[in-house]
Amino acid sequence: MITLKEALTLASDDIKKLRDDLTSKIKQNNIGAYVEQLTSTDISQSGMGIPIAIKDNINVKNWEITCSSNILKGYISPYNATVINNLEKAGLCAFGRTNMDEFAMGSSTESSCYGKTLNPIDNEKVPGGSSGGSAAAVAAGIAIAALGTDTGGSIRQPAAYCGVVGMKPTYGRVSRYGITAYSSSLDQCGPITQNVEDAAILYDIISGYDPMDSTSANVEYEAVTPKLNANKKLTIAVIDNFVSQASPAIQKGFEKAVIALEKAGHKIIHKNMLDTDKIVSTYYIVATAEASANLARFDGVRFGNRKGDAGLKDMYVQTKSQGFGEEVQKRIMLGSFVLSSGYYDAYYIKAQKVRHLIKDEYSAIFAEADLILSPVAPTTAPKFGSFKTSLEMYLSDIYTISINLAGLPAISLPVDKDEDGMPVGLQFIAKAYDEQTLFDGALSLEKAINYNK
Repeated sequence: MITLKEALTLASDDIKKLRDDLTSKIKQNNIGAYVEQLTSTDISQSGMGIPIAIKDNINVKNWEITCSSNILKGYISPYNATVINNLEKAGLCAFGRTNMDEFAMGSSTESSCYGKTLNPIDNEKVPGGSSGGSAAAVAAGIAIAALGTDTGGSIRQPAAYCGVVGMKPTYGRVSRYGITAYSSSLDQCGPITQNVEDAAILYDIISGYDPMDSTSANVEYEAVTPKLNANKKLTIAVIDNFVSQASPAIQKGFEKAVIALEKAGHKIIHKNMLDTDKIVSTYYIVATAEASANLARFDGVRFGNRKGDAGLKDMYVQTKSQGFGEEVQKRIMLGSFVLSSGYYDAYYIKAQKVRHLIKDEYSAIFAEADLILSPVAPTTAPKFGSFKTSLEMYLSDIYTISINLAGLPAISLPVDKDEDGMPVGLQFIAKAYDEQTLFDGALSLEKAINYNK
């Protein structure tokens, strides 16, 4: 597949041919990366620019946008999300709805109402989630690049499982206007691409202040792509207690990356952080609390599916019972519980205090380091059905969720393969609004490792 950097040099006739070729490839492919593949419908298109795959929770005008949930089937978006407008200004356009975990709640793209997406490297294994469709499309060569959303690792984890690059910007750096909210203080939209430079290009295109988004950061912004520098020497911190909990394959890939970074002239220092159990607990209290509030609007009154004909209460009960999947219902119930009278102080307030501790720990590390290197997930992509309980699925995000709680930028890239040939992904984490250093470090590691797909 042509890279995004190469596609940006194409003439209009060549872009049209690229779109036609891509449409043909998507029809021939059967991994279910796109909703259109799972529903046997024509690929959704908006405009005639360079095609970028779009996660099914990002509004595109006149597209059916469902967040892969039965409750939103039939909803046609009346407007574009800001990120879509930004794509169009740069000569890119939305092309295809990528499959996802329902309302972005999951780590395997199995909870989609349309069916599961397969990992293109091994179809018996999950592509990760919740942006599994976006990562699988790029990895399978049926998307030049894609947009995903990251609430607790939902860009970086599927990128790691599929062997592509996934980047989560600083909270507030990319507008959330027009993106269906899961957890408002954690969500960020970001790029999934074939390489680090493409990720920087797409990040530059979608980022910037947006007055339509109250959480958008009104800070000075400079494009990172023109100043990319893989030769900048950095101090990189390694979180030892994170690495010790990972599988042997992840530890082997991590050691390989550290050696490559040292050979490239970077300085490695060793640190520890808060126990991951406390991080997981904090994340799922905060995220589910915010989700229970955000998903209250899906009641059958204004948009999407409506069920029940025995009065208002029956409509609410039937619409939500039949519209929301099991995992979404579980998280709404958990969020309602931690916000309820008598439990609010014991759970939600305590979680917010621990969230502050997590931010303080990152700040202390960044007083000595430019970047942090960490695993993305404890293992490589597991087989479908491996998660016997929700808790097992939640634990697959132990290395990614603290970054969202702290609002920091991070990027995942492949560095090695396990004994089954599955990708091993690692992530760099940077200070808030320091995406330049983040991309510089990632580009340096990418060149040092020279990962072979």
